[in-house]
Amino acid sequence: MKGEMTQKGREALDRFKMESASEVGVTLNKGYNGDLTSRQAGSIGGQMVNMMSPEQQFEFIRSDVKSQEHVRILTYSVQVGI
Repeated sequence: MKGEMTQKGREALDRFKMESASEVGVTLNKGYNGDLTSRQAGSIGGQMVNMMSPEQQFEFIRSDVKSQEHVRILTYSVQVGI
């Protein structure tokens, strides 16, 4: 039973990796992918991290009280863990 769960986990991770690669436009082969550039491999890993821990960005525009033409943009990033 222990090996079966490990195999299921590996298959799920491979599907997740393929999905992430497709979203960033990198073609992965089943098996060996040593011909990828560091940039391609990093973009796949980065996409996987982004999908596992989504970050929400909220942007608020606040007008300064002293000047009508001056606008201050505040951006807040919130990371939500599941």
